[in-house]
Amino acid sequence: MTVPEPRLHLVRHGQTEWSRTGRHTGRTDIPLTAEGERTARLLGERLAGERWRHLADAEVRTSPLARAARTAALAGFVRAKEWDALLEWDYGGYEGLTPAQLQQVSPGFHIWRDGVPGGEELAAVAARADEVVAWARSTPGDVLVFAHGHFLRVLAARWLGLDPAFAAALRLDPASLSVLGWAYGAPALERWNDTAHLE
Repeated sequence: MTVPEPRLHLVRHGQTEWSRTGRHTGRTDIPLTAEGERTARLLGERLAGERWRHLADAEVRTSPLARAARTAALAGFVRAKEWDALLEWDYGGYEGLTPAQLQQVSPGFHIWRDGVPGGEELAAVAARADEVVAWARSTPGDVLVFAHGHFLRVLAARWLGLDPAFAAALRLDPASLSVLGWAYGAPALERWNDTAHLE
């Protein structure tokens, strides 16, 4: 009997005031809004259903930042272990700025191409993502992580074996559920940016 390949389940944290207003939120520890808490609970109700029962015994990790750890707890995964590898991209001097403000500072700016001054290089974010991919693939059974928008997009790109800048093409909403799995023995996106529990 063939043992199924482990899959990596991803949850982006719920809404914060900065995510609501489009501000780049890297290492600033912003709490969830009331709406963010509500959607985290809705996600938990979904993941408690029969379709996701296998996650009850899965190994669970979370970014140590409050918005991710709180989402994990509200979704019913209080056992999630904090892991610095899941931290959001450190935006350096661009922390807290909106895309419109960044265009004023640096016309034509594109984070996936230009990076951030005084922050983390995309290659370093990708190296952390590779660490998570290696952990997920070496863990018996499926795993679940709670983290952040830009980091999880890079993680998906690296799961697929693609350049981390491919993440630019992957939209990811707050409190969304995604699954990185396999198709014909090759890494694949099994589910992406699923927010059915919020509709």
